[in-house]
Amino acid sequence: MEKIELSKEQKKKAIQDIQEYFARERDEDLGDLAAEIILDFITEKIGSYYYNQAIADVQKYMNEKVEDLYSLMV
Repeated sequence: MEKIELSKEQKKKAIQDIQEYFARERDEDLGDLAAEIILDFITEKIGSYYYNQAIADVQKYMNEKVEDLYSLMV
């Protein structure tokens, strides 16, 4: 699998989300660097699980649609 790349805007938003989460849930102020390190960890180590699940979901959906098309054949 190729490395997951986020756009500059996506990365900035994700870092803000991580900082807001830590502030709200853990009452911790997280700097930009710490939040970026956490984001990089999640992206590199955990992101593939979500990616693979999304691919499996799409494959299941597409298979169902193809079966629907076959059912229309006379």
